[in-house]
Amino acid sequence: MSSADLHRRIAPDANPIGWLAWHLLRVQDDHVAEVAGREQVWTAAGWAERFGLPFGPEETGYGFDAEQVAATRIPSPELLTGYAGAVHAQSAEFLRGITDADLDRVVDDRWDPPVTLWVRLVSVIGDDFQHLGQIGYLRGLLP
Repeated sequence: MSSADLHRRIAPDANPIGWLAWHLLRVQDDHVAEVAGREQVWTAAGWAERFGLPFGPEETGYGFDAEQVAATRIPSPELLTGYAGAVHAQSAEFLRGITDADLDRVVDDRWDPPVTLWVRLVSVIGDDFQHLGQIGYLRGLLP
């Protein structure tokens, strides 16, 4: 896939493949790092600097408007793939180390009922699958 394909929008306010992939990776990185008690690979491994996006390293794309999405220019498909591999590696390492008992641990008490680890992980997986479906659809529309 080319850089142009990553940024192609099927409508003025539509999210392009590159943004969708970056966003799902950022959310996974953010959420897994938080429950694992680790720094996000985005900042720990210098991905934020390598991407050079025009907003702070804490951003995940959540709530972005059309202009912010347009400003999210992925430098290259290879860079995005590299970040994906790093997020996957950190997520897999964390998942290999958890136990059944860990899944009931409350990880966010700002909600009623409080969010347990298993609920947070299911939320991340569900969000990832939704965005992957969007990416698959958009990929099918490419020339």
